[in-house]
Amino acid sequence: MTTDRRQEHPSPVPADRPLPGSFGEFVNAASRSGDLVVQPRMGLADLRGMREGLVATMRAAATTVGTITLDSFTRIGDHDEARRALAEGTGLNGYPIVAHGPDVTRAMLDGVAGADFPVQVRHGSSQPQDIFRALVRSGLTATEGGPVSYCLPYSRTPLRESVDNWARCLEWFARLRELGAAPHVETFGGCLLGQLCPPSLLIATSVLEALFFRQHGLRSISLSYAQQTNAAQDEEALVVLRRIAGELLSDVDWHVVVYTYMGVYPRSPGGSALLLAEAAKLAVRTGSERLIVKTAAEAYRIPTITENVAALEWAAKAALDEEETAEGGTPDTGLYAEARMHIDTVLDLHPDIGRALVNAFASGLLDVPFCLHPDNRGAARSYVDSDGRLRWSLVGAMPIAHIAQPSRSEHSSSSELLTSLSYVARRFDRAASPNA
Repeated sequence: MTTDRRQEHPSPVPADRPLPGSFGEFVNAASRSGDLVVQPRMGLADLRGMREGLVATMRAAATTVGTITLDSFTRIGDHDEARRALAEGTGLNGYPIVAHGPDVTRAMLDGVAGADFPVQVRHGSSQPQDIFRALVRSGLTATEGGPVSYCLPYSRTPLRESVDNWARCLEWFARLRELGAAPHVETFGGCLLGQLCPPSLLIATSVLEALFFRQHGLRSISLSYAQQTNAAQDEEALVVLRRIAGELLSDVDWHVVVYTYMGVYPRSPGGSALLLAEAAKLAVRTGSERLIVKTAAEAYRIPTITENVAALEWAAKAALDEEETAEGGTPDTGLYAEARMHIDTVLDLHPDIGRALVNAFASGLLDVPFCLHPDNRGAARSYVDSDGRLRWSLVGAMPIAHIAQPSRSEHSSSSELLTSLSYVARRFDRAASPNA
């Protein structure tokens, strides 16, 4: 791996100062006031639409932060195609921040983004150099992703290359502190593949990516966890994630963000509303500070601004009806021991966490079930048991067999896998229409 990255790639820190406000401090201040911060995944290609979406989010009857989600061409670095789509008026599935350029984005954000309404850029790239340059030059100081979580599920980029790319970008990004800013990065590690990944691996990846961020200069970090198939298991997982973050990240500012279920979504409005409400209540019960919402339109298409605002307000309302209770009363089913075994095994491989992550996947000590990336060993498998809990059927070379006690008899056929993937959608659609 490259050791002197700053000589290879000059810092993109601009002469212009960043926009005011700290993403991490805003979220933590809201939490101290008893508010759950809710956030959409909104991204629109045209400037007027993107600005209108941010303004509508800011004005929603909820405590919100803004989102600029990038388009697919920008995520893979095909900026010429993004520019062509803009010129021809062809629809894009997000905001092309590189193609628009920093001056255009700054103007779009003028009077909207600031200390009372911080904005985060969300992308999905294992080669994010151009994206980091663009967001920094646009005055933005918050983004998300990670060298593992934005490589294995979403690209064919070699993991070693993704790790090096992210290390460079984080070192650039951390230099915003020289300008008085508080750059913030959220690990996407708790969302691996979105579904059918047992919680211990989600917790471990989220923490390991957060430690990677800290090693490369970040001091404001959030850790993610995606709602899975069983509320009690999710509750334990989030309590464990917060416990381990407290143990290993005590020298940085951090918070936890819950993602509303990322798999096959309920098709009925009632089912999707129930699922979103459960995600909001889960976040409150576990002391999580922020929630990424989904809308009733998720099963069909990209949601409108109005649908996003409705989801934000519904989640905020559901959160008000819940009380934080889980921290001391969650049963221990072994998730803490499992997650710590993953984390400690990786950290023992090498003092450079990026190199340790590469070595861990190469040796199968980390292994994401059903992930087809060439750098993933692919020996691990999982299943949804009769109670809706995610469990291991095979753990491959991962050092958790004595804790997880995998059930080797549980091998999913293609039809059983499809049934598992639709488990949540079916359950919440039935709950919304019990007589249907």
